[in-house]
Amino acid sequence: MKTGKHLLIFIPLLVIIKACTSLPEKEPASAFLQAILSNTPATDWYEYNGDGERSHYSSLQQIDTGNVHMLKPAWIYASVGNDSIVTGTQMQCNPIIIEGILYGVSANTQAFALNAANGKELWKTSLDDNGGTTSRGVTYFADSGSKRIFFGAGRWLYALDAETGIPIPSFGDHGKIDLKLGITRPGADDYVVSNTPNTIFKNSIIVGTRVSESGSALLGDVRAYNVYTGQLIWTFRTIPLPGEQGYATWSPDSPRNHIGGANAWAGMAIDRQREIVYIPTGSAAYDFFGGNRKGDNLFANCLLALNANTGRLLWHFQMVHHDIWDRDPPAPPNLISVWHKGIKTDAVAQITKQGYVYVFDRVTGKPLFDIVETKVTVNGIKGEYPSATQPFPVMPAPFTRQSFTETDFNSFAADKAGLVKRLKHYRTGTAYIPIGKDTTIIFPGTDGGAQWGGAAADKEGTLYIPAKEIPVFTSLEPSENDDKAASLTLDKLYINNCAACHGADRRGNHDGSYPSLENIGSRLSEESIVQILSRGKGMMPSFSHLSPEEKNAITSYILNKSDKGSTIKSGTSQNNNISPYRHTGYNRWYDREGYPVVSPPWGTLTAIDLNTGKHRWQIPLGEYKTPDGKGTMPTGTDNYGGPLVTATGLIFIAATRDEKLRAFDKKDGRLLWETTLPAAGYASPATYSIKGKQYIVIACGGGKLKTKSGDQYIAFSLEK
Repeated sequence: MKTGKHLLIFIPLLVIIKACTSLPEKEPASAFLQAILSNTPATDWYEYNGDGERSHYSSLQQIDTGNVHMLKPAWIYASVGNDSIVTGTQMQCNPIIIEGILYGVSANTQAFALNAANGKELWKTSLDDNGGTTSRGVTYFADSGSKRIFFGAGRWLYALDAETGIPIPSFGDHGKIDLKLGITRPGADDYVVSNTPNTIFKNSIIVGTRVSESGSALLGDVRAYNVYTGQLIWTFRTIPLPGEQGYATWSPDSPRNHIGGANAWAGMAIDRQREIVYIPTGSAAYDFFGGNRKGDNLFANCLLALNANTGRLLWHFQMVHHDIWDRDPPAPPNLISVWHKGIKTDAVAQITKQGYVYVFDRVTGKPLFDIVETKVTVNGIKGEYPSATQPFPVMPAPFTRQSFTETDFNSFAADKAGLVKRLKHYRTGTAYIPIGKDTTIIFPGTDGGAQWGGAAADKEGTLYIPAKEIPVFTSLEPSENDDKAASLTLDKLYINNCAACHGADRRGNHDGSYPSLENIGSRLSEESIVQILSRGKGMMPSFSHLSPEEKNAITSYILNKSDKGSTIKSGTSQNNNISPYRHTGYNRWYDREGYPVVSPPWGTLTAIDLNTGKHRWQIPLGEYKTPDGKGTMPTGTDNYGGPLVTATGLIFIAATRDEKLRAFDKKDGRLLWETTLPAAGYASPATYSIKGKQYIVIACGGGKLKTKSGDQYIAFSLEK
């Protein structure tokens, strides 16, 4: 059996630990953790995705396949209550429910608490400096003396009193810690957020962050802090220092001075009994060109297994060597138990944007199914050094198609002949084709395949994975930056910093994932635009590395207050972090009628039995309207958000652009129930029980894929 490069089993090397002494220990393990480990009744939804295993699983049994059709709305909570405020926002929160209280995040990024039986608000924060972060939820900690909520907003990690929502003064700096501290490097920007809920272990909180994906990105270190004081306990460096494991897989020397990213943005899973935390890491920045980081680039694009007490590396596996496609793992791994070669085995499974599932023994890191290093295309753009091989799992088979060619066009695509003609000039047909000056097809697209919503895992060893199959086309163009230039024209300044998402023509992309900037002055003031450039908003990172003059110039340009040929003195953006190339955008390929050019399904839900590695079933997830607008087509749609699986054989999932919440039979994928939501549920549902009544709750934020925005959480229960 061949396995992926750099699979290390229980490396004795401590990559880096910064131990803190004299930290208050209080209880050896909080009452909260003791309750989880003793398997108390699952009336609550304690953690992000349900538990530390990130299983999305509930053992509640009131709602089942026989009565699910009787579900009705039980309560609705408007998290903002002002339509003008929620326009263009999103909600990706998987709320947690503990002892009858629901904790979540609003459409304007404030943490809140509700009475989970009736949706009545108990408290909501009014934080000024929340950075506009798109949040996926909060983290709960409790012991005999306190209950606290940890909430990432802007560059801060807050510790809030769970009963009042007030920051706890004894934690960090008056209730918050600055996540930028310790991850800076020369020429880096200020953008760091912790928008995926973090992980509690004993009296520590293990934190991953999102940083920008440009050449000015901060470092992606994983860190653990004391839950009482906010004091740093340990740090794992994902980009190593000289002499540390993995350092030889980078160039030039001292990569931490030149390269950022490799960050743990997607979340993590934890085996608290074994005291191991499992962490997927992101791509090194810049995402689409790695000429300044020759080598495989450990520990980017890895699944890490760390000692949760110390941060010591136990084992790792790198899923993409020298990533130049933004192919980092998009979701927390699933901890799952399976029968493997006749032995009950505790495993960890990682889904990917490419449509692969990698499955490992949770303790040793040994793959349960063969992974083969396979030769791939290496003719990259000038100055690039692609890896000659990439690791492909033999089993399970991919849950998405793996190539896009002329035969894959949708039969009813508008101007199909013209599309075929265009494709003849594109680079396509296999995975891992380096992006170059000629347009390259990435399929499945740059955001999946699988995406941040993740997979659900049941107790029988089956994984349920939502995915999408929309081709993306992109290319690399020479950057307009010139270190010797004294000035830049405003159109070049805009193209360098904004065009990859919002388009060179400022019209955004076709499906609305990156909005148009046309007529932006009717929605935002000049001051507001400058503030967004400085602090970021939602999925948009901060451009704090730009000088005030450059931010003002970009604002003036998109408001049509300045001519594109006007010049500005080269400022802080002209530094050694700038790539010689820029990519031309995340261009999802649709025809002129708005349908994906590839043949359906465009979105799927797949059940994979990890005991055998074989697919059990796959169904389209979501519907499009027919071209005449009079009906629907079960084609599947673009989707964001994860599933919920129950002991009674149900899978609940929203995620789709058609604004539905659905329930499927997990045995065969048969649709059992569906309802239309107030706005699309681009989030993962949760379930809980109060006084014997079971509820299903979902955040309905919309705001992506040209669907309307919303601010409501809606809970369902069985009709009386």
